[in-house]
Amino acid sequence: MAEDSAARGLNLVLVARRKDRLDDLAKGLSEKHEILATVIAADLGTEDGLRRTLDAFDAHEVGLLAACAGFGTAGPFLENAVDDELNMIDVNCRALATLTHRAGRSMRDRGRGGIILMSSIVAFQGVRNSANYAATKAYVQSLAEGLAAELAPHGVAVLASAPGPVASGFAARADMRMDGAASPRTVARNTLTSLGRRVTVRPGIQSRFLGHSLGALPRRARSRILGAIIAGMTKHRNA
Repeated sequence: MAEDSAARGLNLVLVARRKDRLDDLAKGLSEKHEILATVIAADLGTEDGLRRTLDAFDAHEVGLLAACAGFGTAGPFLENAVDDELNMIDVNCRALATLTHRAGRSMRDRGRGGIILMSSIVAFQGVRNSANYAATKAYVQSLAEGLAAELAPHGVAVLASAPGPVASGFAARADMRMDGAASPRTVARNTLTSLGRRVTVRPGIQSRFLGHSLGALPRRARSRILGAIIAGMTKHRNA
């Protein structure tokens, strides 16, 4: 997202946990595209990280919010540590809602802007062995759909991006093995080009295929199929 936004001439506020990687990214993008890049090393699952990010919103005119921070867990909900599950809600839902609220108000008052919220292919039904993660993404999907209708009259576009597996750090964090995952660049480009044109985009081949093939099925059937896919991604844990 940052690379494609910089290529479009946008100045950036980059937020993530690892400062060294952010500094390298900011330096490279600033030199290549002659843009300004501000770095905030913050964990959005904490009050301090969220506060420092909101301070940056107050210091800059944010015209595009790409709320991409998030993580998932896998396996039976009751077998996972409750602190991990609650932290996931903090990052995937609470932080996203807080940042969207602050940025959305400014955009509404200016009469222009764009908001990208990262949904998921699992957002449209409950999914076994990914129950809480799917629930957080259902929240994101519903929020994006509602906000898109609320903010369109004010010149603000809202998009839910619902990819399938993506070749990022997500799989390692959730201890999953993904085959045929989409590249982050594919997801970013499909998402940015869809902003202002639709409410939901399914970037990547797997997401589009699953979206079309599962769309006509009953919710329970979609849940079973995606649960089986998740089981295949975690079967090594039972070996």
